[in-house]
Amino acid sequence: MARVDGKVAIVTGGASGMGAADAEVLSREGASVVVADLNEADGRAVAERVGGNAVFMKLDVTDEANWQQVIARTVEKFGRLDILVNNAGVLAVGTVVDTTLESWRMINAVNSEGVFLGCKHAIPAMVESGGGSIINMSSVAAIHGQSFVAAYTASKGAVRALTKNVAMYCKEQKNGVRCNSIHPDGVATPMIVKVATGKDTASEEDIEKLRHVENICEPVDIANLVLYLASDESRYVTGAEMLVDNGSTITPPVGV
Repeated sequence: MARVDGKVAIVTGGASGMGAADAEVLSREGASVVVADLNEADGRAVAERVGGNAVFMKLDVTDEANWQQVIARTVEKFGRLDILVNNAGVLAVGTVVDTTLESWRMINAVNSEGVFLGCKHAIPAMVESGGGSIINMSSVAAIHGQSFVAAYTASKGAVRALTKNVAMYCKEQKNGVRCNSIHPDGVATPMIVKVATGKDTASEEDIEKLRHVENICEPVDIANLVLYLASDESRYVTGAEMLVDNGSTITPPVGV
């Protein structure tokens, strides 16, 4: 249907999981896609698999200069920037008591500061293109809290709040840039499987086992919402927090 035909997108964390699915769906619907990730081997493989106008660019989302380079290279190559999917993220298990300051800072640097840097430097480029759509990946943890991932919960809460701040700023500036957040529950990705299994790495077999145990969300389910928010179909949607959680946030705790 070419729902994002002619648009140019950067997808962070594009080497695997939700980011890879986002890149595939956006490319299929007509966008030129920059697969941005630290993982060069898998990132290049995703760009090659996606085909079309997909390219890989190495990006450390915690590095401001790297952000500036990637955005400048994107505009130089494709002539514009219309879509930013701030998808890159990390997760570590730990309560507020167990979490080390080092872990806290690392997780917030990637999940929170990385999103801030993406928004900060993408907005001027999008304004030059006549507007655009920023899609920030948050989590249901930002809404109802998850005690076993304190740093992750805090970082995703920051993403939720920053999204609304960016949306309001852009509305006030009348610059044509929209910003929304997506809040998935557990998704069948290597990161979630590693947490569920306690393994350092997650194989496709591990992911398949998790699928059979639970009715778990698939990366493409998130990518389909990314596509909507990236397209002009959502031109009147900004500052929204979009739940993809099978009702988990409205399900009362056991015993209540």
